[in-house]
Amino acid sequence: MRNPPSSTAEAFSLKAAIYDDFGEDHPNLARMRARVRDHIRSLVSPGSRLLELNAGTGADAAHLAAAGYRVLATDISPGMLARAHSRAADPETEGRLTVRPLSFTDLALLDEAPFNLVYSNMGGLNCVPDLEPVTKELPRILAPGGYAVFIIMPRVCPWEWAAVLRGDFRTAFRRLRPGGTIANVEGIGVPTWYFTAGRAAAAFGDGFERTGLESLALAAPPADRKSFAHRRPRLFKMLTRIDDRIAQLPPFRGWGDFYILTMRRTT
Repeated sequence: MRNPPSSTAEAFSLKAAIYDDFGEDHPNLARMRARVRDHIRSLVSPGSRLLELNAGTGADAAHLAAAGYRVLATDISPGMLARAHSRAADPETEGRLTVRPLSFTDLALLDEAPFNLVYSNMGGLNCVPDLEPVTKELPRILAPGGYAVFIIMPRVCPWEWAAVLRGDFRTAFRRLRPGGTIANVEGIGVPTWYFTAGRAAAAFGDGFERTGLESLALAAPPADRKSFAHRRPRLFKMLTRIDDRIAQLPPFRGWGDFYILTMRRTT
């Protein structure tokens, strides 16, 4: 099951028109993005060179550029790239944000290396069946001691299992299908695959070590449940506290809506 890159790019171009609006007044998504950004800041200091894969509208890249990092944001969707370019023109980034059309499977074309950290947020890497075409170029583009921070959708998401209660077995177990599934992105089917943390880490091969793994939205609801925090604020607060306590504990650290995998180049 494969989808032409042009179809995926078209789907996310259509999504670009509503993507940022969906993130407005979304406490859970804001919390998840803050976790990822804080994690990146804990690994490398301002002034470091960052490469973002599947950057989307450039929200994370612009935030980090405004904080003093030098960021190259890449994506294949013209609609997403157009919005990212508008963020790069913002005076707050002070020329530290560059936007370029590039697929994360074409990193061999990248000649701006080395970078101190490469990251991919919100499951963009789940659009390929195998991560090795992405990771094979990392020894070349990452500086020695540099980090890769990948936010990936795992195979285990208890919130989706709850769909069984309403008879929706397709949603409940879609992540467990060995051949992947089809996600509906603005009316276009986008093939999607889910990875265990072990499989994702193994894709890096020799020369990398895992330095971090934590769940992102395990007890708290998935990113697509925008209204949950507003409808049930007390419950939401309680669930986020549980998340904070168990995020790095096995086996929970590799479950959830996403997990944060951190790999360090050792050679």
